[in-house]
Amino acid sequence: MSDSSAAASLNGVNVEYLLGARTALGETPEAGQFKWRVTNEWLHGTHSKTHVEGYFGLGGEHDHKADYTFESDHPLVFAAEDNAATPVEIVLTGLASCLTAGVAAVAQVREIQLRSVKATVEADMDIAGILGADPEVRNGFSNVRVTYDIDADGTPDDIKALVAQSQKRSAVYDILTNPTNVTVDVA
Repeated sequence: MSDSSAAASLNGVNVEYLLGARTALGETPEAGQFKWRVTNEWLHGTHSKTHVEGYFGLGGEHDHKADYTFESDHPLVFAAEDNAATPVEIVLTGLASCLTAGVAAVAQVREIQLRSVKATVEADMDIAGILGADPEVRNGFSNVRVTYDIDADGTPDDIKALVAQSQKRSAVYDILTNPTNVTVDVA
């Protein structure tokens, strides 16, 4: 597909732009240094609201086209008010969203028409760690499973390759599967 409007309409991903950005970063790698930011405010109990407004990248500050907010809380079984998804569910949302965006982009590059893509993500956690009941139990997930149901113009091997390439390029998958330095300070 050489016609850019036909290519862009296949799955709605502007791959030409993404490939151009990859080339540009090869020429000026410092432009690839991004800082993502969120601001979180406590509301009540375990309920909080996170604001996403802008980020630094490509050598400058950028605003999103809107300010985005996400709320989180803990469920009733934790004696909380269950006003929103839990923080760990939001992490799973990030993983599913990142992997699915990758599936769409890789399918676009490979000229595979998607009809539907559905990811189901499940994670196992022993809450004895976060409650301090057992110091030997880690606080986070012990296992995460992502299962895709994809309807597309491609063979089963093509679909598996889409998902594998998406996993390979996913920032959130990398964040969850590799150690990351995290510093927590008080202003």
